[in-house]
Amino acid sequence: MFIRALHHVRSASSSSRLFSFEALVQAIKHGELEISSGIYQEHLHRRGLSSPCTIASISTSSNKGLSTSAFEAFFEDNEEGDASCIIQEKDYLRKSHNSKEGLYVLDLIDQGSIVPDHTLYNKLLKKCTDLGKLREGRMIHEHFLKSKFKSDVFTLNTIINMYTKCGSLNDAKKMFDEMPCKDMVTWTALISGYSQNERPEEALALFPQMIELGLKPNQFTFGSLLKASGSATTDTPGRQVHAFVVNCGYSSDVYVASSLVDMYARFDRIKEAQIVFDGMVSKNEVSWNALIAFHARKGEGKDALKLFWRMQREGFKPTHFTYASVFKACASTESLEQGKWIHAHMLKSGGKLIAFVGNTILDMYAKAGSIEDARKIFNRLESRDVVSWNSMLTGLAQHGKAREAVERFEEMLKIGVPPNYITFLCVLTACSHGGLVNEGLYYFELMKKYNVEPHVDHYVTKVDLLGRAGLLNKALDFIKDMPIEPTSAIWGALLGACRMHKNTELGIFAGERCIELDHTDSGPHIILSNIYASIGRLSDVARVRKRMREIGLDKEPGNSWVKIGNADHVFVANDDAHPLNEEIRKMWVKVSEKIKQAGYVPDTSHVLAFTDQQEREARLQVHSEKLALAFALLNTPPGTRILILKNIRVCGDCHSAIKFVSKVMERDIIVRDTKRYHHFSGGSCSCKDYW
Repeated sequence: MFIRALHHVRSASSSSRLFSFEALVQAIKHGELEISSGIYQEHLHRRGLSSPCTIASISTSSNKGLSTSAFEAFFEDNEEGDASCIIQEKDYLRKSHNSKEGLYVLDLIDQGSIVPDHTLYNKLLKKCTDLGKLREGRMIHEHFLKSKFKSDVFTLNTIINMYTKCGSLNDAKKMFDEMPCKDMVTWTALISGYSQNERPEEALALFPQMIELGLKPNQFTFGSLLKASGSATTDTPGRQVHAFVVNCGYSSDVYVASSLVDMYARFDRIKEAQIVFDGMVSKNEVSWNALIAFHARKGEGKDALKLFWRMQREGFKPTHFTYASVFKACASTESLEQGKWIHAHMLKSGGKLIAFVGNTILDMYAKAGSIEDARKIFNRLESRDVVSWNSMLTGLAQHGKAREAVERFEEMLKIGVPPNYITFLCVLTACSHGGLVNEGLYYFELMKKYNVEPHVDHYVTKVDLLGRAGLLNKALDFIKDMPIEPTSAIWGALLGACRMHKNTELGIFAGERCIELDHTDSGPHIILSNIYASIGRLSDVARVRKRMREIGLDKEPGNSWVKIGNADHVFVANDDAHPLNEEIRKMWVKVSEKIKQAGYVPDTSHVLAFTDQQEREARLQVHSEKLALAFALLNTPPGTRILILKNIRVCGDCHSAIKFVSKVMERDIIVRDTKRYHHFSGGSCSCKDYW
């Protein structure tokens, strides 16, 4: 009742307002309405509506009821008669008591308790947009179309924006098509919606239609178009949009230029991205982040880090996106110490371990060889999403912590984080690397419970799980019964297991299937050639080698590298090009003598050359990982942990030798090959020789 009365007062003419106020006063006196008399007096004086009669009447009224703030809010000057000022924000999307599906505010409008205007509708729609309330947004939209403001373009644009932000692009397009009059904001809102919801084709298709109508794009239009262009199949749309940017005079706009840098970087057009970047009159964090992210994505960690330091020298503060890219760069270069320094820098700058950045730090530590630090980051994350769990599981699998990976996975399920296909791939890989066959088979079947459809990678991992355990016939039966056609990768997993368990017959069969399905991969050719050589089938060796030459395939040379300070030192087998070559060879001879005394026996089966035993043993001693290890022992203080990186699988003899080195030299040594990290300490390896 009081709300209706107040609105009657606000809408009344000056001459009738006094009567209205005096009527309200009478209601207060008779107990029908309660409010502090002082509030009435103040507002009546302020508006020239006071009279002796009115003041006297108010003086006798009770001092209960309506709050001062609500009454003052009602009397705030508002020439448009904005009724929304008496509705508190928390009540904007409050459900109605009278209608099951309705809203309280809409019911007040229908009852005549408040007089609506376009401002009220816009506030309600903005609230829906901020909270992602699509159902309530639809109700407000429907109510708005029944109002006298239904043709207001500003509000209609707000409705389109609400639908796009809430993910209902069909509703947004329907609204767009039904609008009798559209302005630049209308087109931009829909283009932005398509762009932000990963539908670049629709966003770009709107652009020529808009141009034909004679509308001139603004910086926000161009920003959305360039984002969509960055997700297109080629850079042609982006180049075309760039031409319009120049013609429309937005080349110097920092927002548009940053979008251009990002678009070109996504297509690996670093030259064009750099030209735009260098030509920017003023830069922002987005433009810096685009270039840093490009180099991080390409594995060019050093360039990414150089830009990171330059960015700060020029006065720009790194954002979460900056740090995420920089940690990715450190991961690609295995720069553990630099990663630690940047992590400390982020914390000192006030950065928090939110999931987005925390996940990249976790991944960086795991890939740089420190699973301990990765574990600490995971435990300190303010919140953990499925990506956090996947990153931790991947790290544990790569570092040979199979049992811990299984325990973490079970913990994840227990607290209700739904696993996705990557999660299952991580835990299956951990089981495969750790020989947990029963657990791996169980988790493969568990995928059905979580409606996760197995991908090719899951099938590859199950074949690897069975093959590593020596269950080669079961692996073959599984391949035959799969619901998909076996791929080269699936046969490759079986081939690797056959090599490991020296099953030449099945290995030859799997190898030939690999090559039939993918003749461009040199790996299966090399393994098959080695299998033939191990059983003396030299004509088949020659046949495989000839086929490789005809196709133009070369065996990838094995190399190892070790980081000392900020420099990478790379070695290949029998390398004599290093400036310290003589010292390195002498060091390994010294170390080799010590480990032989401790029980190391060279395994010459890893040398397939048809030479005598002495020559085969000599060739073993100049493998790249042994040279890298000797160099590290020469150039690091006693007790320092050594990290060696290798581009192919570490050989069995080197694996055995490094175990002995870790014991006799009292060093922790980590070797990362293409599959996993081997942590050598005290004469044993984290893989427990199951690799």
